[in-house]
Amino acid sequence: MLALVVAHLVMAGLLPVVSARSRRAAFGVAAVLPGATLIWALANAREALGPGLEATTGWAPALGLEFSFRLDALGLVMIILVAGLGALIFAYSAGYFGRKSRDAPRSAALLLAFAGAMLGLVLADDLLTLYVFWELTSIASFLLVGQSGEHRANRRAALQAVLVTVFGGLSMLMGIVLLGEAAGTYRISQIVAAPPSGAMVTAALVLILLGALTKSAQLPFHPWLPAAMAAPTPVSAYLHAASMVKAGVYLVARLSPAFADRAVWWVPVVVLGLGTMLLGGWRALQEIDLKRLLAFGTVSQLGFLMVLLGAGGRIAAMAGLTLLLAHGLFKAPLFMVVGTIDKITGTRDIGELSGLGRQLPALAAVAGLAGMSMAGIPPLLGFVGKEAAFEAFLHEGGTRGWTVALGLLAGSVLTAAYTARFLWGAFAAKPGVEAREVSRPTLALTVPTWIAALGGLALGAGYPLVDALADGYATAYPAGDDALAAGYHLALWHGLGLPLAFSAVAVLGGLALHARRTAVNVVHTRLRHPVSAQRGYEAVVAGLERLAVRVTGRVQVGSLPTYLAILLITVLVLPGTALLIGGQWPDDQMPFHSLIQLPLGLMVIIAALALVRAHRRFTAVLLVGAIGYGIGGLFIVDGAPDLALAQFLVETLTLVAFVFVLRRLPAHFAENTSSSGTRIRKALIAGAGGILVAIAGVVLSGAREAPPATSAEFVRLAPEAGATNVISAILVDFRALDTVGEITVLLIAAAGTASLVLATRHDRRRDGQVKSGSGSPEHEEELLR
Repeated sequence: MLALVVAHLVMAGLLPVVSARSRRAAFGVAAVLPGATLIWALANAREALGPGLEATTGWAPALGLEFSFRLDALGLVMIILVAGLGALIFAYSAGYFGRKSRDAPRSAALLLAFAGAMLGLVLADDLLTLYVFWELTSIASFLLVGQSGEHRANRRAALQAVLVTVFGGLSMLMGIVLLGEAAGTYRISQIVAAPPSGAMVTAALVLILLGALTKSAQLPFHPWLPAAMAAPTPVSAYLHAASMVKAGVYLVARLSPAFADRAVWWVPVVVLGLGTMLLGGWRALQEIDLKRLLAFGTVSQLGFLMVLLGAGGRIAAMAGLTLLLAHGLFKAPLFMVVGTIDKITGTRDIGELSGLGRQLPALAAVAGLAGMSMAGIPPLLGFVGKEAAFEAFLHEGGTRGWTVALGLLAGSVLTAAYTARFLWGAFAAKPGVEAREVSRPTLALTVPTWIAALGGLALGAGYPLVDALADGYATAYPAGDDALAAGYHLALWHGLGLPLAFSAVAVLGGLALHARRTAVNVVHTRLRHPVSAQRGYEAVVAGLERLAVRVTGRVQVGSLPTYLAILLITVLVLPGTALLIGGQWPDDQMPFHSLIQLPLGLMVIIAALALVRAHRRFTAVLLVGAIGYGIGGLFIVDGAPDLALAQFLVETLTLVAFVFVLRRLPAHFAENTSSSGTRIRKALIAGAGGILVAIAGVVLSGAREAPPATSAEFVRLAPEAGATNVISAILVDFRALDTVGEITVLLIAAAGTASLVLATRHDRRRDGQVKSGSGSPEHEEELLR
């Protein structure tokens, strides 16, 4: 599994070479790996639907760090979306981007890299592994939405998306750490099998949900998704319909079997999910841009999925997995239809499109097929999932069951209404709007669209296949004594009943709502108000910018004592508070281990106190050297002669350098004009900082009950490196790459210094101006002062 993920990332790095010869060939090559991944997943479907297929690669076993992957029913469904739809969208991109498109090479490589990151995310069986790929998808999304950065809309959309999703990701990381420590493991399958409990777990679930809600554009974090429609249409079809926006839904689905019975989990998921479904559907009815209409429709559908996969229950889980698959199979082709319309007409505005259905009946047919699935019309897969969703909560009954069922019905009415609006806006002949002359789209644009849309029809008619997938996931939810839930299976016909009636009301109500679109627009205008999530985001960002300016103006005042005071106060407040709360003084701590430590320590203290009172620069340098030599002596007493030697060499060289510098400086320091109160405050802060560091050193060293696992590994492997001194082995062998990096930094610094010297070697001052052999840059005059 890791090999598949790495192959995606490696191939993404090589794609620019292919793009240099043929941009369209690059997308064709990029489609190969997702296609191979889909074939591999389907070949292992039997194991995935059974015990699951696992693979673990340890990269730091001594620290318990490993890449753990697992393919099960949920992962198989996500791979169908990530790899299957990914291959189709790559093929579509070959026809969408022009032969000379500057965005094509970047988009091909980034889309394939994103596919690899998304594949790692859905296969991860380790919370830390999942988080790594979670953030990689955010980075890839930022680059894909931002494109070249030339357009302001792309920059703003990319920045908003990355700010919101990374904020949620950092919150989720804290939750992951809390959950992993409470459970004693970071393996997802083990956490789900034996869920932990307690206050720490409650906090962890809230933080993890925050990450899921931001990634899947749930209320109030949803505005980033419609804004991201500034990206090219293939990017929107892949990231914002088929895969990335489902990452939060996937995380909720992955952890719900363990925590769906807890109010801290299902209450926010259900409440915010219903709110997102209704708000997204309502906003979609007002959009005139086809792409933004689908974007708000995606927001609405994501809320629907959150409710189903977060509420718990076997039937709801089956409905959620079915609609998870159905959503990708109808929303991705609808985005591709919009991209095709935009490419051949030059517009996505409903008010400018007319009569396109008569001119392009095949395109209208494929859009209608996908739209029927979105609206929930049989025999499409969307109908199968929606009927199961209504069944889940109508069967549950009670206040929660009926409230959720009615909320889903209202959201489904809106879904059918904006589906009708989309089809009418894109293909209907509108009075007073002249039909445009258009050319027929190429096969590269239409064939992938048809395959995706027909997939929804095929799986709707072949519902037993989807039932096997859904049942494989829903087994994690025990049905108990509920015979209906235990024996429920997906089907096109369950007989006459409330679920079927709800499905009919949703479709007919949506069509009636679309027929009254003029009245709906009037209501929307009347309900318009200045409060919105987008304005809230802009207010928060603007407020943070103003706060940053004010804080910077207060603390960045050009005063070294102020900077040091801020650093020390921060250390005292944050680590100091944690040390006071959780620190424990070791019982066996002795004041000293050797008598020689007393005079050496006393020398350091006296030199430090004298340094504060020194008036001559040379005296201060000597006192600094005395402090360093005293610390070196303590190193010798504690059995670290190598550290002592390094300390003596550094102090000697520093002293020599200071002497050379002091030749150019006045002998005495400037007179200290600080008031006595200021000096006392500085002394108190400095003294408290020193005491805190001393206490922390004792407490933290005493808290270690055994050598770290890495230390034991260093000692064990040192003889293999041909060393008898473990420190030498670490520096020369184990940290060789780090040492090379440090040497490289020194070489870069030396090259920079040499370039400055060489750039000014022919400088001459003539008529008060600097004439330079390197072209007279303005800053060179400062170099000669």
